[in-house]
Amino acid sequence: MSGTQFSDFYESLVKLAKSFEQKNMLLKIQPDLEANIIRIHGEKTDSLALAKMGLEGISELAYTAAEHHPYWNLAYNPSQILKTVLEKWNGKLTKEELDEISWYADEIKNVSRKLEEK
Repeated sequence: MSGTQFSDFYESLVKLAKSFEQKNMLLKIQPDLEANIIRIHGEKTDSLALAKMGLEGISELAYTAAEHHPYWNLAYNPSQILKTVLEKWNGKLTKEELDEISWYADEIKNVSRKLEEK
């Protein structure tokens, strides 16, 4: 899709969202037109839900690049830590989860050392 087509799509989407505002449904639209990305969420979406959605993108990058990019581990291991933390944001981390977080943190250190050696 060309930049012009995507911009046209975005403008149509904004008009559609405004039509729903008249029905008392507020939507937040976050465009990144250069990257051809538009995020839409409702007014009651909280920051925890947004963080979880953002993490999905990071995790996808790490899975897609797995072992084919020198930094994949630097995306994967922190994403696993964040996944655990966000899942327990309103709860309590167990000993096992804390041990797992420590393991991922050690992996980050190991990868960092290996990259320094190159």
